[in-house]
Amino acid sequence: MAVYFECRTRTLMPRSELFDLARSIDVHKDSMAQSHEEAVDGVTSGLISLGEEVTWRARHFGVPFQMTSRITEMQMPDYFVDEQVKGPFRRFRHVHEFSQDSAGTTMVDRIEFATPFGPIGRVVEKLLLGRYLQRLIETRNRHLAGGSDLQ
Repeated sequence: MAVYFECRTRTLMPRSELFDLARSIDVHKDSMAQSHEEAVDGVTSGLISLGEEVTWRARHFGVPFQMTSRITEMQMPDYFVDEQVKGPFRRFRHVHEFSQDSAGTTMVDRIEFATPFGPIGRVVEKLLLGRYLQRLIETRNRHLAGGSDLQ
């Protein structure tokens, strides 16, 4: 069984600008400074695009992690999907969707993941890891929106 959650962020920023910020390796590093994330292989700066990979090294819960993600789908500037190809999760999929109206842009993150911990791990996934990851995404999104979050 997988854990699923969504995060919604509203901003005054144009959709195409937010779309590019969300694909920026450099902006991601800045937004995740508290976990010391760094891109160590693949696309390590600039914008990541369809079919490209990045390997991240970070520290979460005081433990070092490494994860490689690939952009598996992209329709500019509407959405892109990154999925783990190597790392700590059994499965990790992150859909980034962008829509614009007269009041600004809405970014919706849809995250689904599962760990390799088995039945006992389901409690850890849902109660600890799911909440932790959701807070990370919310922090990242506030950084991307540049303080202009409308919600």
